[in-house]
Amino acid sequence: MSIHDVAPATLAESSRWSRDLQERGVPATLLVVPGPWRSPAFEPGDELATWLHERVAGGDEVAQHGWMHRAWPGGAWWRQVTGQVAARGCAELWSIERDVARRTLGAGLHLLRRAGFEPVGMTPPGYLASPTCLAVLRELEFRYSTSHLRVLDLRTGRRLHAPAMSHRPGGLGEAAGREMVGRVVRARAERNLPVRIALHPEDLHRPGLRQATLRAIDDALEAGLRPTTYERLVA
Repeated sequence: MSIHDVAPATLAESSRWSRDLQERGVPATLLVVPGPWRSPAFEPGDELATWLHERVAGGDEVAQHGWMHRAWPGGAWWRQVTGQVAARGCAELWSIERDVARRTLGAGLHLLRRAGFEPVGMTPPGYLASPTCLAVLRELEFRYSTSHLRVLDLRTGRRLHAPAMSHRPGGLGEAAGREMVGRVVRARAERNLPVRIALHPEDLHRPGLRQATLRAIDDALEAGLRPTTYERLVA
């Protein structure tokens, strides 16, 4: 289970999702946007950092989620189109030069370490990361990364097939997507296959999405799937 887009500006939503998971005994990987996104970058000792330390003590994991959650201009046209369609313009690691990737990811890692965290994983915004980005992640000694369909062990190259299910709030396909998330989660849980559920702050502002997500989580738990964090899964 992962809570995406954790930042000072989304602390209320992140806390709401976290409480829902805590009530079910489900640990979460908290994907932190360390840079300036909707608000200034978070700092050691601020309200978000304090909350994150509480959640790590409770069994959750802190992981990095890019740097600023906005795509860089440039890159091949097909990458720009893919990033806009699949990630709504947040795919900052999909069309990125090596020096920019190393500088921004390194800056985010530095901020998290200053706040007392040592993230071993990085989930790219929109789940889109270029080969250049993955090479930089290995240079920075991250242990894992993720995509829409897989969890990648950056040390061994092993890939676990586990699709990430999430909503697209506000889009034309919101209602159909809401039903699909539930169906896919139930189908994989009944076959004892791994599946990931990604929780986003915007989901809480759309009627029915929170309830649909919690039903899917409950179905997975009832079917016997064991919840875990990315860090424990890779380990």
